[in-house]
Amino acid sequence: MRPPACESPALPLPTEVAVSSSAPTVLFDLDGTLVDSIELIVTAAMNAFASRPGPSPSEAEIRNTIGRPLPTTFGPWLVDDDDLPFLISKYREYQLEHHDRLTSAYDGIVDAVASLDAAGCRMGIVTSKVGFMAQRALDHTGLAKYMRCLVASDSTTRHKPEPDPVLLALEQLGGPADYAVFVGDSPYDMQAARSAGVHALGVAWGAFETQTLLDSGAEAVLQRPTELPPYISRVLPRAGRQE
Repeated sequence: MRPPACESPALPLPTEVAVSSSAPTVLFDLDGTLVDSIELIVTAAMNAFASRPGPSPSEAEIRNTIGRPLPTTFGPWLVDDDDLPFLISKYREYQLEHHDRLTSAYDGIVDAVASLDAAGCRMGIVTSKVGFMAQRALDHTGLAKYMRCLVASDSTTRHKPEPDPVLLALEQLGGPADYAVFVGDSPYDMQAARSAGVHALGVAWGAFETQTLLDSGAEAVLQRPTELPPYISRVLPRAGRQE
């Protein structure tokens, strides 16, 4: 079941800076940000292309598209109208078989998310993964209970780097853009955050390099999950302070 959008009373952040009466909103990308699934994504894609003759991407080319929906990722190598559904079916077959073995929360992520939850943050997922697979990853890693909404590739017509998924998550959580941060590991996350008017926070433990994220609009790039709670407790009170 998809996590419902819901509200809870705002709790004070662990900071001496006065904060808004509205609870801060923290949105997360999933793959490469909360869960280590990069190997699964790459191997599932390579396995799909190896299942039929025709053009295929390199592993590096697949990695560079992580954070985009599968039709966008596979688009440059399609040979006819039947190719995309075939490739997605082969990708999904491998993904389902190997998901739990090749999907885990990054070290320190569950504790960091639990700390943000205890601090009163409203949290949600904005991912380019299809909804039922995103839910499986959240359930498998124990992160589902902290997330109050899930915006997936089948939730919107336009996807990251467009702002639509971020704006939908804000609408579901009832939080203002200037009191929200989107945490992600790809340039598409950073671009979507900027376009939606929320803080763009990159993480360096995913698929993309720090400089790529900075060049795409990240305000900062964290090196370890333990840096998440203190960074967010600093940036969101300033963004949401009532004058």
